[in-house]
Amino acid sequence: MEYIKNRFYEKAMKDMADLQKLRKDHGDVVLGQVTIDQVLSGMKGIPALLTETSKLDANEGIRFRGYSLPELQEKLPKLDVEGEPLPEGLFYLMMIGEIPEKEDVINISKDWATRSHVPQHVFDVIDALPKNSRPMTQFSTAILSMAYDSVFQKAYRAGVNKKFYWDFMYEDVMTLIARLPRIAAYIYRRIYHNGHHIEPNPSLDWAGNLAHMMGYDSVEVKRLLRLYMVIHADHEGGNVSAHATHLVGSALSNAYYSFAAGMVGLAGPLHGFANQEVMSWMEEMLIELETDEPSDAQIAAYIEKTLLQGRVVPGYGHAVLRITDPRFTVQQTFAEKYIVNDKLINTVNAIYRVAPPILEATGKIKNPWPNVDAFSGALLNHYGITESNFYTVLFGVSRSLGVLASLVFDRVYGLPIERPNSQTMDWFLAKAGIPRPE
Repeated sequence: MEYIKNRFYEKAMKDMADLQKLRKDHGDVVLGQVTIDQVLSGMKGIPALLTETSKLDANEGIRFRGYSLPELQEKLPKLDVEGEPLPEGLFYLMMIGEIPEKEDVINISKDWATRSHVPQHVFDVIDALPKNSRPMTQFSTAILSMAYDSVFQKAYRAGVNKKFYWDFMYEDVMTLIARLPRIAAYIYRRIYHNGHHIEPNPSLDWAGNLAHMMGYDSVEVKRLLRLYMVIHADHEGGNVSAHATHLVGSALSNAYYSFAAGMVGLAGPLHGFANQEVMSWMEEMLIELETDEPSDAQIAAYIEKTLLQGRVVPGYGHAVLRITDPRFTVQQTFAEKYIVNDKLINTVNAIYRVAPPILEATGKIKNPWPNVDAFSGALLNHYGITESNFYTVLFGVSRSLGVLASLVFDRVYGLPIERPNSQTMDWFLAKAGIPRPE
């Protein structure tokens, strides 16, 4: 399995040379001006992070190392031609920058299978929490509990030269990713299936094994989870889970600390928790309308009522995108391919017909189009994964691929601790020429 690590190192060293030259010869190049509005509205649009794994374009959607989602569905290796791309292939692409061969993907699967053993103390920590603790609480706690095993942390304390930090971070990242399906499935079975756990099957791929351990062995569920893991894997570096992982990692925290920070951020209502809010909003709508097959007119009236209440329509809008999220579209295509006449999915499609014109007509919404969360819950629900408060854990397992790949790059590039400047209100008022009231 070392050949993948060696390929990464060869590629990264070339990029490292470019980075050093960039800083030395062009470090004084001005990238743009920062406005008060950008600072006070969450630093949106400020070019302030280096992220290799993916890039989000407002008018195109997400590209992984230059490849769009439709291109990845065509080019990434699959178990069979009718299936979905394997997440292992996307991880390879994000790390190496090249589309892998099937053999490369199989080798990553095998490597993760050999690393996937979860120490007993991790299960003990999970079991010590109340069974009704939020799934993301249990997931984040389990991740933190594994920091004991960090080889990066041990190497740092032993005084390893900083040029080798990436090597030990790589080992932690690969082990952490390998263990996450086992941990997620354990939490799922603990909460929803009375602790009747299912042992892993090392012959299965990473996402297929997650489906198996959760209790879903159909071909379609495994295909869905492969798709789910690919489309949620990364979204450049500025989203909360990616940025939090990077920020904590910049203090030379180990991969477990860093990723746990990212997962705490993912659990927020404005980030990964949104997939649960979509399901809650639709459930409330169907209950109020007293039907599971609402008409377009009924949906439109409920959307308008939601807006009048000062609420948002969950699953619609995005901080960057100004189009229908391609991750929504590939899920819609999956449903068209495999699912016939599911009432909830029909409702999702009806909302897609109805919502954008209403949202656009308000004149206040920059992006009236759906994002990834608008469809994902309905697909999981169709296959019996109805526990919507677990959906963010699945999101977290997927997001590990991108944010942890980026963490390895952070260490190979030797990026410093992140420490932006901050100012007081008086400073901002003075810059704007506004006198401070006495």
